[in-house]
Amino acid sequence: MSMKKIMIVDDEPDQIFTTGRVLKDAGADYEIIPAESGEKCLELLKNNEIPDLILLDIMMPGMSGWRVFDELKDNPSWRNIPVVFLTACVDNFAKDAGTFLAEDYIKKPYDIDDLKKRVDKILKKQ
Repeated sequence: MSMKKIMIVDDEPDQIFTTGRVLKDAGADYEIIPAESGEKCLELLKNNEIPDLILLDIMMPGMSGWRVFDELKDNPSWRNIPVVFLTACVDNFAKDAGTFLAEDYIKKPYDIDDLKKRVDKILKKQ
């Protein structure tokens, strides 16, 4: 079985690093693809860097996570990539919309075991 790829889209590089580290330290064999902006995420996808899962921040300068999500769903090649919103954005609208639209919605700061469990569950469905 090939290694699962997780793209982490967050405008804070330390968040990407920490989340990637957390998933790897939890014993998971994941390849982490960092993207420090929504634009970078789309650029990587256009270059055929297709992950098995995208962890997507909502509040980012430039292109928000919502915009990135719309772009993903509008593209036939990307629309089936599971997306998990991983965000500090905790208003009820964001939570409801995020939970309804995406595979999951996890708020920061997250529980490490919970994050890993949810990621594993989504990747097992594939």
